[in-house]
Amino acid sequence: MEICGGHTHTIMRYGLQRLLPIEINFIHGPGCPVCVMPKERIDQAIALAQGERNIVVTLGDLIRVPGSISSLQKERAKGKNIAVVYSPFDTISIAHQNKDKNIIFIAIGFETTTPMTASLIERVLSNKIKNVFFHINHVMVPPPIKAIMIGAKIDAFIGPSHVSVIAGAKIYQELVTNYKTPVVVTGFEPVDVLDGVYRIVKQFKETKAEVEIQYNRAVTWEGNKTAQGLIDKYLDIKESVRWRGIGDIPKSGYCLKKEFSQIDAEIVFKEMLSYEPIDDHKLCICGDILRGIKKPFDCTVFGNACKPDSPIGACMVSNEGACSAYYKYYKGSALDPQRDSSL
Repeated sequence: MEICGGHTHTIMRYGLQRLLPIEINFIHGPGCPVCVMPKERIDQAIALAQGERNIVVTLGDLIRVPGSISSLQKERAKGKNIAVVYSPFDTISIAHQNKDKNIIFIAIGFETTTPMTASLIERVLSNKIKNVFFHINHVMVPPPIKAIMIGAKIDAFIGPSHVSVIAGAKIYQELVTNYKTPVVVTGFEPVDVLDGVYRIVKQFKETKAEVEIQYNRAVTWEGNKTAQGLIDKYLDIKESVRWRGIGDIPKSGYCLKKEFSQIDAEIVFKEMLSYEPIDDHKLCICGDILRGIKKPFDCTVFGNACKPDSPIGACMVSNEGACSAYYKYYKGSALDPQRDSSL
């Protein structure tokens, strides 16, 4: 299983699955932060955008992810104040330009982007900016992997590189110890992925199960201690987080520490928010794809009702989603690109 959606796109874009023996089968994992965000959290962001004095700030793909009845993109088209930024720090500029508004940053991502949110929090507090608030949706990689190991047969993991730059390769040791499953932290270039697969096969040949760093030009065992310290300074680990298609996973995400409740959007605007769980569209199998049980071509709406310009599920919306990769590089074919010789 390649945990990160970036690896999925590398594999599909360069046809790596077709260069390897049929015995090596790539399974797509829950490493796309947009894909694993449940509908009720999208609905909360939409609800926050309904306030006349509120400006909701978000990054990239999240704006297109469908909630239960709408999306941030649709709400922006209706005239709601929703800003898409390339850097979390653009939030500060928006706050200075709109001092009479509440600026609500929808923070999302794995360990890779969590330090940026923590750094933004620090800057907001140190500069005494009073009109910026945070809706925290940051999650971690190891907990969902533990959850899906219960129902999926996975022999090895291609570990995400950017996550590991921050958190360090050490975060996978428990997986290796408990499940005797190799984890090779691998870069995103095609040669990196093939080297990662080679190292996995070599471990099997030698009957080993270890955490190995292929992407050693950027990843260390301990990771970025400064970034980790910044996260620990402002964020706590939540008791439980609901993941799209997987369900509730204990201690798998973050929330603001209680002493920073004055900038916590979930506390300041709690009357606007609902936490009722909302299931995906009944025809969408995004949850099974994220858990490694099925692949995009197993979905009856893939490439038909569900396309990048009319997505039903989050795996088609995100640039890192498995459905997006299959559609982009195999034109929505319902055939397995690793197995079917006609592709």
